[in-house]
Amino acid sequence: MNSTHSGHYQLIEQAIHYLEAGVQRQPDLAEISAAIGLSEYHFQRLFTHWTGISPKRFMQFLTKERAKDLLAQSESLLSTTHQVGLSSLGRLHDLFITTEAVTPGEYKSNGVGLEIQYGIQGTPFGKCLIATTERGICHLGFVDGQEGDAIDNLAEAWKQAVLVENPASTASTISHIFSNRRSDSPLKLYLRGTNLQIKVWEALMNIPSGSLASYEQIAARIGNPQAVRAVGSAIGHNPIAYLIPCHRVIRKSGAIGNYRYGSARKKILLTHELGASPA
Repeated sequence: MNSTHSGHYQLIEQAIHYLEAGVQRQPDLAEISAAIGLSEYHFQRLFTHWTGISPKRFMQFLTKERAKDLLAQSESLLSTTHQVGLSSLGRLHDLFITTEAVTPGEYKSNGVGLEIQYGIQGTPFGKCLIATTERGICHLGFVDGQEGDAIDNLAEAWKQAVLVENPASTASTISHIFSNRRSDSPLKLYLRGTNLQIKVWEALMNIPSGSLASYEQIAARIGNPQAVRAVGSAIGHNPIAYLIPCHRVIRKSGAIGNYRYGSARKKILLTHELGASPA
């Protein structure tokens, strides 16, 4: 992912912040494009390319009514679908995922004897820190602040592991995640969490691309309807963004809600999926 992609992402994020602030008065294309310094033609083209939908349809998506409609449609899908993972900017496409959880002993060891290869890489949604082990991806997080802080947080999570910077290997993994190329090789995730957290993360991967779920629906999905607060905590501690799609969880009121990596990025991820799904 080159610097042009990164610059385009920043423009889209700026546009989405502007749309969020003005959604009640429905700003027109001329106003939005002027606000981010592009012509109407170039803004419309860039926005549609990145999100898969027009700025007008995006404003419709921002309304609570649209989100509630999607949430209602998703309720039955949660109990029947086993689709997991994403590729090609939001569309489920020739990519499947296997997961393996650490054992209780490994959980307590904080990574003793484990080598973790990491790298800062570009994605269509901004820079990320990705970390892998022989048993699979153990971390994927977007980076908006200092890269060093993100790496320090990874080291804190795996205190006893050996961290090795490996740009080439991690670039290959990122390419696998975000490219359009068909692959028969599954992505492997190596999950470190409590039993409840892992159940929640697995439930998130059963939400189809282009669909939404509420915290209450996820709690019901894991067989613990009263655990809404714990579900929210588990979602907040999701170690593998995008592939474990916590961005698909919204409040039952239809409000989009918070996201660890910023509300604008959450909306970009969701609109990519909405644009890639049948209308």
